[in-house]
Amino acid sequence: MEKKTVLYLPHELIIQILMRLPVKSLICFKCVCSCRGFILLYRPPNIHLWNPSTGFKTQIPVSPFDSKSIAHCHGFGYDQSRDDYLVVEFSHVSSHLEVFSFRDNTWKEIDGNTHFPYVVVPSQRKGFLFNGAIHWLAYRRDLKLNVIVTFDLMEKKMFEMPVPSDFNNGYLYSLWVFGEFLSLCAKDYDNDTIEIWVMKEYKVHSSWTKTLVLSIDAIPDHYFQPIYSTKYGDIIGRNHGTRLVKYNDKGQLLGQRSFCNSQSEVFMYTESLLSLLGDNEHD
Repeated sequence: MEKKTVLYLPHELIIQILMRLPVKSLICFKCVCSCRGFILLYRPPNIHLWNPSTGFKTQIPVSPFDSKSIAHCHGFGYDQSRDDYLVVEFSHVSSHLEVFSFRDNTWKEIDGNTHFPYVVVPSQRKGFLFNGAIHWLAYRRDLKLNVIVTFDLMEKKMFEMPVPSDFNNGYLYSLWVFGEFLSLCAKDYDNDTIEIWVMKEYKVHSSWTKTLVLSIDAIPDHYFQPIYSTKYGDIIGRNHGTRLVKYNDKGQLLGQRSFCNSQSEVFMYTESLLSLLGDNEHD
């Protein structure tokens, strides 16, 4: 059996390489969201926006509604109806939801959200952008079930979508895109399997379809998180926060690459030369 070689590179060199990667490349940071070439970086209480391709960077003013909660959930996306970039922040502890508009350069508290019956999965507090909305995996306390909490960037409204009916509340799972569909990767330790579910029709609960079932022995790492699926059906994911791994649809390991010596997040990044409205200088 051929021995797989793990390549180690200096962290500074990794960053320089990542900044030069082509469209749909992977970029690694701690605490990051990405949209249209912009990366949102969060280190309490500061939020920064950065475009690696142009070098643009700016710091977002601290919200006047900031509750100082350590349980903040964040998301970043684009409202095409107003040509506006938005930062979304909410906390189930303080039960408030607020949005920062780059066009208006101000925070606004969203009315009608005085109570959140949700506890967001700690590892999923960075919102997942898909189809013009930001998504978080959460647990609904009053009904005692898992749901997907969603904020529509155009309508400025929050709603929820149920996970597949067959899901067990004890599953460990994560949101991503498989093919062109919103997808869930679930680890079922009762049956020793990893399941890939896709929502064939967005917002339609009955369209959840189980497309792939792998033995948990095939991907044994407790911390594996899928990131991207290739056109051949291979799955690229983060393993233990320090490696990128690639599996085929049979669960066979095709390759791996270390990208950092300490645990880090990995997200899809699309290169762009876009600038913010009215952006003429760097902070």
